[in-house]
Amino acid sequence: MSRPAVISFAARLTCFAALAFAIAVVGVSPASAQERVERKSFLQLLFGGGKTAQPERRRNETSERTSRPTKPAVRSAAPAAPPEPEVEKLENARKVLVVGDFLAGGLADGLEESFAKSPGVVVVEQSSGSSGLVRDDYYDWPAELPGIIEEVKPDIVVVQLGSNDSQQMRTESGRVEVRSEAWVAEYERRTDSVIKAVRDGNRPLVWVGLPSFNFTSMSADMVALNGIFKQQVEQAGGEFVDIWDGFVDEDGKFVFTGSDINGQQARLRGSDGINMTKAGRRKMAFYAEKNIRRLLGSAADPAIGAAGLDDTNLPDLSFPTSPLETRNPDRTNPVAMTDPDLDGGSQLLGGTVTPVNLNPTPRDMLVNQGIAPEAPVGRIDNFAWPKTTGATKKPDGGKAEENADAAPPILEPASKD
Repeated sequence: MSRPAVISFAARLTCFAALAFAIAVVGVSPASAQERVERKSFLQLLFGGGKTAQPERRRNETSERTSRPTKPAVRSAAPAAPPEPEVEKLENARKVLVVGDFLAGGLADGLEESFAKSPGVVVVEQSSGSSGLVRDDYYDWPAELPGIIEEVKPDIVVVQLGSNDSQQMRTESGRVEVRSEAWVAEYERRTDSVIKAVRDGNRPLVWVGLPSFNFTSMSADMVALNGIFKQQVEQAGGEFVDIWDGFVDEDGKFVFTGSDINGQQARLRGSDGINMTKAGRRKMAFYAEKNIRRLLGSAADPAIGAAGLDDTNLPDLSFPTSPLETRNPDRTNPVAMTDPDLDGGSQLLGGTVTPVNLNPTPRDMLVNQGIAPEAPVGRIDNFAWPKTTGATKKPDGGKAEENADAAPPILEPASKD
């Protein structure tokens, strides 16, 4: 082939190669051009297998899809129960007046919840949070209480005071220390003044005691005040309600959490260790509620109507003229169900005790003294002689038994003849 022919053939071959390259470039998509193909190993070429790398764009889309936070499924909340309708109080409903300090305010809230369904009972609160019997210059309860009773005209007066009284007292002789002899004497006098204001108003008195607090010295003062209240109130004929055990543990120590009125564990005290939570206020009211319901009688019945609330179905709502022990002469101490005295008594007041035989039983003899009972006749461990059984007829008609204590006969030796 001539030289010009070779050059022409080479030129045409170059053109075809350029055209094939251009077609290959145009036919490749941008996405496939960005694909990164993993080079196969020798073993993969020999035996096959192997996976190509995932395209970069698909991997990015997958990572974005998996990393995108999913929205939580929205659940439709159950419809809340409609609130119970408030019970309308009767026009002649009996009024329970609650007076005292900040604890008395919480007590009134608890009593309102206690009697919420009783149309015949209304709770009236007249408390002063920072008041007490020590700072009479701030609020003088003996002087103010008669006017409150005259204005409200309550049927029962409930008092709770003393939580602010753990401090010095100013007397005519000067300042005296807490729980000193002069301090106690003056505090008793002021307590009697409050009781006298209720007695002059001729209303039953229910005095609610103080709970423990998260301060050792303060709790000790509350114990002393409860002793004063209990003694003075019961001597005058009022009723003292002790709530101490409801706010301490089995060791008598202050607790933040304890049993509520339903026996469930609940937070009873605030974080300061002084104030009451809603459950604590309700628990205080639970103690006083029993006394108030007993005094009100059928007026506290939730089912009572306007026609049934009159003076004929109510007890005497006046200040008693004698202590509680005198007003309830039939009250006795609890009687043990197991009768530990073994006197056989089954009656209380007015009954006659039937005498019973207290001879020890065979079991008592065996347990206490180790003496076994005699075996019955005919049993193998009955070693009485002669052997007799109740079912066997005696051939001698029982004469042998009669002569059991007689001397046995002398048997002469037989003759050799």
